[in-house]
Amino acid sequence: MSTPSPLFPLPAGVRAGLRGLSLRPRRGRGVRGLGLHASRQQGEGLEFSQYRGYQPGDEPRRVDWKLYARSEKLFVRQSEREAPLTIWLLLDASASMAQADRATPTWRRWDAACQLAACLTELAIAQGDHLGLAVVSANGLQLLPATSALRQRDALALQLARTTPQGQWPEGEVLAPLLARIGRDDLTIALSDGFEDALTTALERLSASGRDTWLAQLLTGEERDFPFAAGHRFVDPETGSELPGHGPALRAGYLQRFAAAQDALHGRLRAAGVHVAVGHTDEATTAVLGRLCAASGGAR
Repeated sequence: MSTPSPLFPLPAGVRAGLRGLSLRPRRGRGVRGLGLHASRQQGEGLEFSQYRGYQPGDEPRRVDWKLYARSEKLFVRQSEREAPLTIWLLLDASASMAQADRATPTWRRWDAACQLAACLTELAIAQGDHLGLAVVSANGLQLLPATSALRQRDALALQLARTTPQGQWPEGEVLAPLLARIGRDDLTIALSDGFEDALTTALERLSASGRDTWLAQLLTGEERDFPFAAGHRFVDPETGSELPGHGPALRAGYLQRFAAAQDALHGRLRAAGVHVAVGHTDEATTAVLGRLCAASGGAR
């Protein structure tokens, strides 16, 4: 069992980076219920439905200040015509997600993915949304059905703490139970290094069927820069195959091939309507989160 640092509460610096961010679907939606999404008209004249507790990032104009004066607690008014969003987090837990840069060996790609999942959970809670979780490793699919993001938070943290990235992406239709649950108006956000062709194909299928589909591609700094200054033994974390080589002699060719592979992957996904944002393990988690939100107008 892996033993990552607790996901909640988020570190103060990470939580501060959530201010002004929101998850807004890029495609039209028509769901009834509660939430904070622009598919329903918002503003004056909407019928009041209920209160919920204030969350960082809520607009001050939504706070009921008279209630605050009486109770000294902050509550936000919700209207019946605001639409909730169901967000599905799809995490790749194959062995390559356990990679880390030599400079920060205790901060793996998987740790960055878990912290990003925690940030997305906090945004979903702030918006009054629903959240589901799917984790894929060599052991198959672990699925948490979508429910209130606030109720889901502890279960998500426990599931991720129990998960150790290992093995290769399973063969066959491992994602079929998840794909059957994703509604037409749901948002799916995959967190992965982007190296699994089966995942790419699944994201293409989801987007082609009209589902709002995003990929947060998480790379290490070494994958981006290839800073190896001497002889090095390169090991594929999923197959164990090894390739000895001299870093400086390999660098130019590697960077060229890696850039070409990235261009091909991003072109393929964007052609299918999948939104892609790239982040690296040596930058703040909220940096890639901001790029994700920017596509839908959910960034400050």
